[in-house]
Amino acid sequence: MNSNMKSNSIRKLTVAAMFCAVAVVGSMFSVPVFGSKCAPVQHMVNVLCAVLLGPWYGVAVAFLASLIRNLLGLGSLMAFPGSMPGALLCGLIFHFTKNLPATLVGEVFGTSIIGGLLAYPIATLLMGQSVAATAYIVPFLISTAGGSILAGILVYTLKRAGALERMQATLGSAR
Repeated sequence: MNSNMKSNSIRKLTVAAMFCAVAVVGSMFSVPVFGSKCAPVQHMVNVLCAVLLGPWYGVAVAFLASLIRNLLGLGSLMAFPGSMPGALLCGLIFHFTKNLPATLVGEVFGTSIIGGLLAYPIATLLMGQSVAATAYIVPFLISTAGGSILAGILVYTLKRAGALERMQATLGSAR
């Protein structure tokens, strides 16, 4: 591995760690909706990871933030299905299309529909809750819609200021 690739990897890991910290701290500003804690900052971070780091970093950040939130008592097991599917889907969409609106829709669909459905076995088997299979779709939708709107505003602002392309180039994820 040459020094330029190593330096780029260190930059990406550093940004990923910062995003993980933002997601964990941001989870303290959550809104309880039904049996879920809605943390819109996590969804904003998912989109930022997609745009700046790529899908695999996004999933890793979502997983680690969920794990840390659970270890600190700031979240529940719902943090895993409530963050990781959206991070993966929006990351893949941005990687292949570079289309921000489609990326935002991917975050919302991945979290609310896919994550909402994946939450059912976790709720029933691991948490002992008696819920409908679709019980988490609406709470996850509320959380991810808010976070995706925040991310869209932030990314469009960075793009308009010319900062987004510089950040992508620095991280090796330029359009």
